[in-house]
Amino acid sequence: MRGRTDRVAAPRPVRGRTPERLRPHRRPEQPRTWEHDISLTDTPQTTRPPRTVAFVAYPGLTLLDLVGPLQVFSALQAAHDGFRVVVMSESRRTMETDTPLSVLPDTTFDQVPDPYAVVVPGGLVPTLTAMADQDLLDRLRRAAADAEIVASVCTGSLLLGAAGLLDGRRATTHWMFRDLLASFGATPVAERWVEDGPCLTAAGVSAGIDMALHLVARMTDERTARGIQLQIEYDPRPPFGGIDWGSVDTERHAPLAQRFLTEALADHPGLLARLHG
Repeated sequence: MRGRTDRVAAPRPVRGRTPERLRPHRRPEQPRTWEHDISLTDTPQTTRPPRTVAFVAYPGLTLLDLVGPLQVFSALQAAHDGFRVVVMSESRRTMETDTPLSVLPDTTFDQVPDPYAVVVPGGLVPTLTAMADQDLLDRLRRAAADAEIVASVCTGSLLLGAAGLLDGRRATTHWMFRDLLASFGATPVAERWVEDGPCLTAAGVSAGIDMALHLVARMTDERTARGIQLQIEYDPRPPFGGIDWGSVDTERHAPLAQRFLTEALADHPGLLARLHG
């Protein structure tokens, strides 16, 4: 009939079921990934004074010993207002490193009287010479006196040892100089990093990054440390694989280590004789 519109009745909803058009849209399930469990954007903040992580600078240090763990802790500082990161030395002056790049500490020992953590980088001849620098060793003793954590990278542990901070503790350092730790009352250990009480010592150079990530987990939690590892994309894959330590002839390198030591301590025969054993 003209003007009449045939109407089709809408289907009745089945009791207990929601009509399809009213159901909320659901995204398909996504597989969980590493990133689901880590984030630096929701790191808990704190209202208490920040804990100071102080890196020690001195002339001739190995740059990566310093900047590797420094990068890790700088990422922590950026994500968590509970930490403050500084580089301290005797004075705020430019210092040479074992690369063409120099460093300028942002503070002095006197300006950081009570650090939460102290991190000492290592080096080659200048670091070995610093084992006889009583002013520096006194500074390290005072900085470490009330610190919760005293850490080192590479031969930085020899400075801790010379300061008497590793006596009776397990420790490690660069493999070429590991046996020297025994002269300072420490027990040498061939591990990537060693934790004994408040002291953490890392093996050579790049091991400082591993130790720093472990320290971040200890200071906060593993989730935060994993977030920083992702942020700095620390996923080392050496082109020739890992080091086969079983095939490394350490005895063959002993004369070279002794030459460095003799050069470094030429003006300190007493300490040289002690280390030669």
